[in-house]
Amino acid sequence: MSISIAIHGGAGTMRAADLTEAMTTARHDGLRRALAAGWRVLQSGGAALDAVTEAVCALENDPLFNAGHGAVLTDAGTIEMDAAIMNGADRRAGAVAGICGPRNPVRAARAVMETTSHLLMIGEGAHRVARDAGLAFESPAWFETPNRRAALDRELARRASGAPDTRSDADRHGTVGAVARDATGHLAAATSTGGMTGKRSGRVGDTPIIGGGTYADDLCAISCTGTGEVFIRYTAAAEISARMRYKGEPIDMAAADVIASLAEHGGDGGLIALGATGAPTLNFNSSGMYRGYITADGIAHTAIHREAFRAAPLQGSAPGQPLARST
Repeated sequence: MSISIAIHGGAGTMRAADLTEAMTTARHDGLRRALAAGWRVLQSGGAALDAVTEAVCALENDPLFNAGHGAVLTDAGTIEMDAAIMNGADRRAGAVAGICGPRNPVRAARAVMETTSHLLMIGEGAHRVARDAGLAFESPAWFETPNRRAALDRELARRASGAPDTRSDADRHGTVGAVARDATGHLAAATSTGGMTGKRSGRVGDTPIIGGGTYADDLCAISCTGTGEVFIRYTAAAEISARMRYKGEPIDMAAADVIASLAEHGGDGGLIALGATGAPTLNFNSSGMYRGYITADGIAHTAIHREAFRAAPLQGSAPGQPLARST
């Protein structure tokens, strides 16, 4: 059976006019590193659940994306991260919200799934689960980057002045995620985020809400990014599965219809999805979405706005060849 993986680095993209070629290249490289991390797992016969974990960890470790190291700041100047993971074969899931400590929030979400009888945990309770699982921790300063601090300062100054909100998608929202299909035909999804720049401390978006921003069964796997409150209210991720299951819609139609309907209700953003065949669909109604995918041919496709995908084989991506490890 065909293996495949799709990822997103958030619908919170910078404006095309603000991206230099060097900045654009850096983001494509980040997407390719994440794809390679997940693809190595699948190519070696690993599970979709492991593939999405590794892909999302790579994005969490990259300061260019709004998750983990590089997460945005709340209105109180703190970092509060959410993450979720779901296994399509049995619908096991784990999620965390409002955490800052575990180096990779997606691993904390997986620890909730694998080591507790719970699904969603918050704050210090989630931290204890992560510590008990032996996960790596970092200080709050490790997660913060100068660009995120500057973005918060600009937003707080704008609010104080009463000026209109002219923020780019990059400041309004941003998330990372992955969906994968392994050689056994099983699917999985994972999502991780820092939320919105200047969000109210304590706010939780759609990322850790199963059926809202993250969902997987063996019919489809979905990871969302965007205006979280709207994605939750309209159960965006679960709606795609329902349309496929009960209306017989193909996944590309279901995903496109859901994204279009969310836009009608103020839901700005996008999603990535895989169906049982492993063919990816990547939909968004915002100005752009950092995104990429690889199917059985081993060709990595990445894009940011509505331009054509950049396509290139990953080194060693032919069947039976190990992928070169990214640094």
